[in-house]
Amino acid sequence: MKSNDLRQMSDEQLDLTLKETVKNLFHLRFQSATDRLETPSEIQKAKRDVARIHTILLERKKGIRGQKPTVAS
Repeated sequence: MKSNDLRQMSDEQLDLTLKETVKNLFHLRFQSATDRLETPSEIQKAKRDVARIHTILLERKKGIRGQKPTVAS
């Protein structure tokens, strides 16, 4: 998912999405271990989605709004 889409979700929706993504990642790893995974890149995509969700939740916890950093002149 795109980070903009994730930022528009509520905390509850993010928690549910995180749980679903972690569950999906588990299934992908299981398929990989049994040589049944058709697209290995799906594991990497799922890991990145988990990291994005964790980052957004941490930003909200710390009060950061996901603003782009400003460059000082």
